[in-house]
Amino acid sequence: MSRTQLNVRASQAAVAAETARRRRATMTHSLDERAEPDTRDAGRAFVEAAADFMQRYESVFAEEFGTERVER
Repeated sequence: MSRTQLNVRASQAAVAAETARRRRATMTHSLDERAEPDTRDAGRAFVEAAADFMQRYESVFAEEFGTERVER
């Protein structure tokens, strides 16, 4: 099983601990549930920024590397 390190504020940890206690779940599971939306949002923002970057610099890449695609 992989390990994940989460850095959370004490107030978030307290909420997670209370949620875990009410659900009879582990603290780790409760913290993971709280972090999941943030992770999803960060991933979406990264992909959007990468797409924007590629679109802005498409002509520079085409000039430098050409327009032919390499088959893998």
